[in-house]
Amino acid sequence: MKAAEAAAMIEWLVEMGADEIIGDRPVNRLVAPKPKPEPEARKPAPAPILRPQTVIGEFRGGPLPAQSSGTSDAAQMAAECGTLAEIEQALMRFDACPLKKTATNLCFADGNPQAQVMLIGEAPGRDEDIQGKPFVGRSGQLLDRMLQAIGLSRRGETPETSVYISNVIFWRPPGNRTPTDQETLMCLPFLKRAIEIKQPRLLVCLGATPTQRLIGKSEGILKLRGRWFDFAAGHGSIPLLATLHPAYLLRQPAQKRLAWRDFLSLKQKLNSDAH
Repeated sequence: MKAAEAAAMIEWLVEMGADEIIGDRPVNRLVAPKPKPEPEARKPAPAPILRPQTVIGEFRGGPLPAQSSGTSDAAQMAAECGTLAEIEQALMRFDACPLKKTATNLCFADGNPQAQVMLIGEAPGRDEDIQGKPFVGRSGQLLDRMLQAIGLSRRGETPETSVYISNVIFWRPPGNRTPTDQETLMCLPFLKRAIEIKQPRLLVCLGATPTQRLIGKSEGILKLRGRWFDFAAGHGSIPLLATLHPAYLLRQPAQKRLAWRDFLSLKQKLNSDAH
């Protein structure tokens, strides 16, 4: 393989999220592995007796996993926060989430804390992990253009023209893998507390994960998108719009028309509530 071909291959792997070495030795995936010798027959080990508190059920559409000590600590730490800055400081001290050990930076939020609109994604990617801010890579650039088309910006100076952006997960999962339910449950109390403190006029969930976590529904995002829900926060409720994640739109450009309809609905909601 020539040097230029090797460089192009490495660049492609990085774009696909394979930017970390997970083994000590290289593996040639193009060669079939040697068959392992058959182990000697052994008597099956007796099934372990599971204690009720250690049994974890299916989270999506079913019972929540049993609460771990890390999740309990997260809920307590989040409840003690009174400002967005205190939440960010608490996350810097929170070491129970295993994602923190492999991430480069905490990625809490970006935009105007006084904005009327709060957008929520799933988890940081490679670029976000490097810069410590959500939605700064290719999907973030697309999101900025979509917001600009309806008169909003994360750099807007007034609450009416700006947005505040966060994620369900605050540290990048290795290789951009899907976060586990337990990792999500450790971060969720901090996100919900941030919403309670900020009290935005409108919430926008980008993709299935934030939508399902905040409204408790298990349907796919193509069924949920374009619909308004009520998110209970404090003593009232906040209108919540479900829409498609910009990363999905980069993979499926034909679906941008659906996202555009959702953003027009967001603009109409902002204008109607303003009068």
